[in-house]
Amino acid sequence: MKKKRPVNLDLWTIKFPLIAIASILHRISGFIIFLLLPLLLWILQLSLDSAAGFAAIGKYLQQPILKFIIWVSTAAMMYHFFAGIRHLMADIGVAETVSSARFAVIIVFVLTIIFLVVAGWWLW
Repeated sequence: MKKKRPVNLDLWTIKFPLIAIASILHRISGFIIFLLLPLLLWILQLSLDSAAGFAAIGKYLQQPILKFIIWVSTAAMMYHFFAGIRHLMADIGVAETVSSARFAVIIVFVLTIIFLVVAGWWLW
């Protein structure tokens, strides 16, 4: 039996709802945290090891690429945190309708942007 259903595999032509975009970004932010965690732990270990290590990390943090990496990791952590709270609230029954879930996603995006602007101002 052959089914003649249309198949659209071009993801750029599919209009994703805002809730799906938030869920995909939550997974991506978790992956970014997973990738950057060894670097962040190494920075923490070096800064806590000695006064010379702390001074070295302070000197490294003056480089724009490391500032950008720290900002990206902060962005991933902030978004993952707020989106995780939204997921937990949905699990207990809050914001289960489409309109309330869309509103919760907008709140997550706004909170993340506010915190990222503050983090960017603080880092740069």
